[in-house]
Amino acid sequence: MTKPALPPCSILLLAGGRGQRMGGQDKGLLEWRGRPLIAHLHERVRPLTDDLIISCNRNAERYAPFADQLVSDAEPDFPGPLAGLLSGLAAARHTQLLVIPCDAPLADESLLVEMRRLAREHPGKPVMVRQGEQWQPLFCLLPRSLLQPLQQIWQNGERSPLRAMLQLDPRELPCEPGDARLANFNTPGLLRD
Repeated sequence: MTKPALPPCSILLLAGGRGQRMGGQDKGLLEWRGRPLIAHLHERVRPLTDDLIISCNRNAERYAPFADQLVSDAEPDFPGPLAGLLSGLAAARHTQLLVIPCDAPLADESLLVEMRRLAREHPGKPVMVRQGEQWQPLFCLLPRSLLQPLQQIWQNGERSPLRAMLQLDPRELPCEPGDARLANFNTPGLLRD
């Protein structure tokens, strides 16, 4: 017997940071293997959704070809990835939002499908990758129904995506400590291969 098809989901690529470890450069637009990081992720996730959202706080004209929607933080001065998650959840057209950071070009379809399957088994709960003992809050899947609780957590002063999501009783998707799919290319040296 075949498993039922996974429900449609919106996908959010987080590219709204300051790029501090990259000397202030916009990470999603930095080249790896001859193309911007965002192009690698776009190629990977485009077949999985009809609602591809990019959270960016600058260079919107350069990100626009890679997305169905662009969102930016509701507050100025790069308040952090939780702000991007909130903007993405507010814009999502589907009931689930799959989130990936723009500097993780090795995230593959199997990882994303595993997250979606786990979410199907636990409706209403966030799914978050856990790599060994360490949570990876920017590899997550959020039901859109969590927008209001996350907004309340934000209004209470929390800015950490991890601490915010831990308040929502996440389901864990375990990955090995050395899982290359989760590698963040967030320093100049890591972009050279």
